[in-house]
Amino acid sequence: MKLSPVQQKFILHCGEMGTRWGINRTVAQIHALLFISPKSLPAEDIAETLAVARSNVSTSLKELQGWGIVKLVHVMGDKRDHFESMKDVWEMFSLIIEERKRREIDPTVQVLREVMQDLEKSRDAEDLTRQRIGDLLGFLEGMLSLYGEFRRVPIAAIRHVGKLRGQIRKLLAAKKEDS
Repeated sequence: MKLSPVQQKFILHCGEMGTRWGINRTVAQIHALLFISPKSLPAEDIAETLAVARSNVSTSLKELQGWGIVKLVHVMGDKRDHFESMKDVWEMFSLIIEERKRREIDPTVQVLREVMQDLEKSRDAEDLTRQRIGDLLGFLEGMLSLYGEFRRVPIAAIRHVGKLRGQIRKLLAAKKEDS
């Protein structure tokens, strides 16, 4: 697949942003390539297009499949496995957020709970530590609860809310005045 300058710029930028977000550059670039590709691509074409090792492509594709944003597809008359990215950006964003929560937030909350249990058992005067960790744990648990509520909202409704933009602030300000 020959990439236009615009496609190259997009893919390179996604790779750079991926590294800033803690995602392997190649993983991010492969996802970007599949996202803008008009058709599914075999791993060999991905490796050639991005000039990366075939083994790196295989590992990256497994990671993307694990996230649920890339899937394996079969093409009639071609024995090779092909891959395609999820195209619905709202659904993709939702899956990425869920995966990041699972990988980053959930383990942090678990450790904070363990630390709080240890602090409760401790006789040391670590009141400030207990308070700060308790505040952080309370905040994260509150955000997880809010996130859980948000996840129950259908994507179509979230799309609609996304279009409201500044009106949400006005709505919340009006609710505050009513209280």
